[in-house]
Amino acid sequence: MEPKSVTAGIDEAGRGPLAGPVVAAACILPTLKRFPRFICDSKALDEDAREEAYGWITKHCIIGVGLSGSRYVDERGILAATERAMQQAVAMLAHTVKPTHLLVDGRDKFWFDYPHTSIIDGDALEKCISAASIVAKVSRDHMMRQMDLQFPGYGFAQHKGYGTEMHYAMIRKLGMCGIHRRSYL
Repeated sequence: MEPKSVTAGIDEAGRGPLAGPVVAAACILPTLKRFPRFICDSKALDEDAREEAYGWITKHCIIGVGLSGSRYVDERGILAATERAMQQAVAMLAHTVKPTHLLVDGRDKFWFDYPHTSIIDGDALEKCISAASIVAKVSRDHMMRQMDLQFPGYGFAQHKGYGTEMHYAMIRKLGMCGIHRRSYL
């Protein structure tokens, strides 16, 4: 008997911000004929809808999450940091269920111990990547809200570390903090 095919989707959040980690998620969806409407590209959802989707995904799916902090981004570069976060997410996922194939959002060619396919716009085309994009984004947003408490004044809860006008103004006023990516600034 042939082993069951188990596909996991992988995506990341936080490649572009000036501060905070890059976070990756891997997700195996349950076998369903239809998925809730909110299982779509995380960028197509507002914050409340992402939170609702995150709740459903964490209840019904098998997930793994990994991250690379800002220091790792500075030392190794964003591609290496992204790959490391993705590897951690897949390893966490594999503790529960070992995937037989990975669908990875984007065009970058990362290395994995599993057969894999990179799909440009995969977060909009494949439900398992959509779910991973939601988990990665919401997980990172939660982390940035915690960073806002640890490093008050920068507004991390609002802009999540992205290069907004407010963020640049606060860097000019306060200087960089421990989670800023020096190589980006």
